[in-house]
Amino acid sequence: MIIQTDKLKVGYGKKVVVDDINIALLEGQFICLLGPNGSGKSTILKTLVHMLLPLGGAVFLNNRDITGLSNQEISMTTAVVLTDPITPGLLTVYDIVMLGRHPHTGFMGKPTAADSDKVFESLRLVNAADLASRYFSELSDGEKQKVMLARALAQEPRLIVLDEPTSHLDARHRIEVMLILRQLTQEKGVTVIASLHDVDLALKICDVAILVKDGQILACGTPEDVLQEEMVARLYGMEHAAFSAKLGGVELKSRQHGPSVFVVAGGGAAAGVYRALTKHRVTIITGILPENDIDYLIARAVGLETITVPAYEDIDPMVFEQTCRKLDNAKQIIDAGFAVGSANRLNIDLIKYVLGKNMPVSTLRNPVEAEKLYGTLAVKLQYCIDYFELLSALRKNIY
Repeated sequence: MIIQTDKLKVGYGKKVVVDDINIALLEGQFICLLGPNGSGKSTILKTLVHMLLPLGGAVFLNNRDITGLSNQEISMTTAVVLTDPITPGLLTVYDIVMLGRHPHTGFMGKPTAADSDKVFESLRLVNAADLASRYFSELSDGEKQKVMLARALAQEPRLIVLDEPTSHLDARHRIEVMLILRQLTQEKGVTVIASLHDVDLALKICDVAILVKDGQILACGTPEDVLQEEMVARLYGMEHAAFSAKLGGVELKSRQHGPSVFVVAGGGAAAGVYRALTKHRVTIITGILPENDIDYLIARAVGLETITVPAYEDIDPMVFEQTCRKLDNAKQIIDAGFAVGSANRLNIDLIKYVLGKNMPVSTLRNPVEAEKLYGTLAVKLQYCIDYFELLSALRKNIY
């Protein structure tokens, strides 16, 4: 057990920000703190590393009460990477990372060859060895974050605490930093505790998720257990979006307005269609989808009216007839270009049904494929090569 808390209260002055924190974290775990801004994530982190005194309860580092440890003893075990910007003047990357050796050399101690080797080893671990001679102030945000990680590693810690390590980073550097941290836990046995805003990354990277809101810990456990749709909605107070654990991300909910559009979907073909139409507040009905289809999962997260059949079953003829009635009331039908197999072939008959009634149908298929599926009826289709053309056709037909 590297760190443990017992009825911990954290805050500033006499104000308690988060109360009754009871967690026990193991070596080699990646732990994330998730919660809205101002929920107390940073306050918890600073208390865990003794930058703030507990307002009650206790923090134990390697089974020792942290209040009885000296700063030197804590820094020999723990490294901290905060979001506060540093102004290093003309220090090079090498100089910055060497600062991490101070717990071992002392403030006035002279670095040895072994210390220099540790600096370069730390830079290599974060893929930044080529930056050693660069001035820190000249680096990009992503490069600076990797250097700060290297400085933390140079301390040879068993615990690294990070406050929003991916903020202000682009997608590439955000993923790279998280993978570096994941690698440290797996290959070096380092415990990582980080506050995050990326729920999807937390689900895919972390071992333990601690959810913080309204002065309390809402949940603590594996991300697969605690990051469920209702809990994430409660955590962030989301009304117009939904988190899907199965999809591993957040979808904007449909805010429907105006005439309905029916999307014939399947196999993920309609994912882009749902999202494009949702942005324009179009009323969407979709189907016929088995309840294990990825389009079903997305439609459910978006909040669409969805016509379904049980997983792994063929489309029931009665469901087909009910869907035809829905199609009769639609202002526009969209063929999302779904793959066709024996189980969903009746979805092709849905398209043929509306084409036979001369209803407007837009498709994302190419003409050759459409002719094979729909025969002579394919000439009635409105072909769209991308979502821009699809939205243009939609405006023309329903407004």
